[in-house]
Amino acid sequence: MLYTDYIHRFSHKITGIPLPVAFTFPFHYTPHKLTILAADEVQAYLRSRTDWEEELHAGKMFGVLVVRTSNGQIGYLAAFSGNLAGSNLHDFFVPPIYDLLQPDGFFRIEEANISAINMQIKKMEESMEYQSARTTLAETTSMAEQQLSKAKHALKEAKAEREKKRVQGVDETELKRMERESQFQKAEYKRMERRMKDEINVYTEKLQTIEKTIDQLKQERRKRSARLQQQLFEQFHILNAKGEIKDLCEIFKDTPQKTPPAGAGECALPKLLQFAYLHRLEPLAMGEFWWGMSPKDEIRHEGHFYPSCKSKCEPILKHMLIGLKVEKNPLAENIHKDTPLEIIYEDEWIVVINKPAGMLSVPGKDNLDSVSQRLHRLYPHATGPLIVHRLDMATSGLMLAAKDKNIHQQLQALFETRKIKKRYTAILEGNVPDNEGKITLPLCPDINDRPRQRVDYEYGKPAVTLYKVLEKTPDETLVSFYPQTGRTHQLRVHAAHNQGLNCPIKGDELYGKKSDRLYLHATELSFIHPVTGKKMHIIKESGFSIT
Repeated sequence: MLYTDYIHRFSHKITGIPLPVAFTFPFHYTPHKLTILAADEVQAYLRSRTDWEEELHAGKMFGVLVVRTSNGQIGYLAAFSGNLAGSNLHDFFVPPIYDLLQPDGFFRIEEANISAINMQIKKMEESMEYQSARTTLAETTSMAEQQLSKAKHALKEAKAEREKKRVQGVDETELKRMERESQFQKAEYKRMERRMKDEINVYTEKLQTIEKTIDQLKQERRKRSARLQQQLFEQFHILNAKGEIKDLCEIFKDTPQKTPPAGAGECALPKLLQFAYLHRLEPLAMGEFWWGMSPKDEIRHEGHFYPSCKSKCEPILKHMLIGLKVEKNPLAENIHKDTPLEIIYEDEWIVVINKPAGMLSVPGKDNLDSVSQRLHRLYPHATGPLIVHRLDMATSGLMLAAKDKNIHQQLQALFETRKIKKRYTAILEGNVPDNEGKITLPLCPDINDRPRQRVDYEYGKPAVTLYKVLEKTPDETLVSFYPQTGRTHQLRVHAAHNQGLNCPIKGDELYGKKSDRLYLHATELSFIHPVTGKKMHIIKESGFSIT
């Protein structure tokens, strides 16, 4: 195919749609109108591919890149992450940066060699000789332990009998006989112990001989896999807008992980940018969307746009975007520098504020203004860290702070023992069928895509949320959330996950769709005042409405 065959013209009229003034910031974005149109056309194409129906139903990430050609024509490119239908090459989508699935390529050849080693290991581990050696060793060891235990018990009984006779009184001849008996029994036990140890050693050596061969094969497999991965990463010659080239090893060498993770360079956006740079196409806007069912441990909704992943793509895109005019990261803008901090309650020991959506609870890496910094300026003589708990940057609502270190510790203890009750108000996208209920989905960080959290029944920490529906429309639900635990993104994941409410919080760009804000508000705090003993019941309504 010619490279021009991969450039798709919009089927809808796009004259009058303003072009982007800067390229999309891929980790936090609102899709441009042209991006949405391009995604709609790609989705229509996916619906037409009935031969891919089963695989697409399982779920996959796709991407679009709006481009301008050298003669000023506007079009778009499309790509998928990983491979599709067992291949990296499909006419509608741009080719990979490096096709590791090419039949005669080094990757396929060495992959076959590694597979052969796997088969050899499996064959040896499942062989009658290996299984018999393991069983015989286990049985011999168990029998030896039983016999030695029985013999040791007999020694103790004989010794006890001799002691009994000594107490009763025996003559010199009997004493010498008992000493000889003791020495003989101990020697017999030692001979039995050596005999059984020798027998166990025979079977151990036989098993170790087989296991040594298996271990050598496993070491060979590890070496080959590492060498193959290194060789593969060196094939990814990644371009940026200035024409500079780095391979994946160079790109990742200064990152915390040092080496590229598996699958690096195979996501949709790096493929799209690489193709654009190779063919002198100007990237204008991007978007990555999910198609198909959500994975079990992640939250993905069909047709929703998602930011590029952090662990695989952030180092690559940091290089690839050099030379492009890129939108600023909206999370790095100090949007609340002139916003006064609203104090809801205050006494000489504590203060409760209403955090605006978009303000950090504590200082972050971009040195943005935060509730913590504001409070330290308001109360310069306060001791301790002031902030008792946190809210996500995108969440608004009540936050409790202590002016004294000791009070801070007492309030934190109340949070840890769940004696501070919280109520949140949220607008959900979709119609929640039950009017109230309980969600119990264990959560842990998604280490490949922070700050996202995922449901994990093996490694996740318990997370429990009660909810009550306040209002409904066909498209939205207003709810109260009562978190019984305090996990990161707990309410957001419990709302969006298909095993939870399957209705993302409105405006949740991590787990749902971006809007003008995240419609999640910390509405109510209830606790016993640590000094006065008075029951505190503080409310700041969200003002959310779905009617």
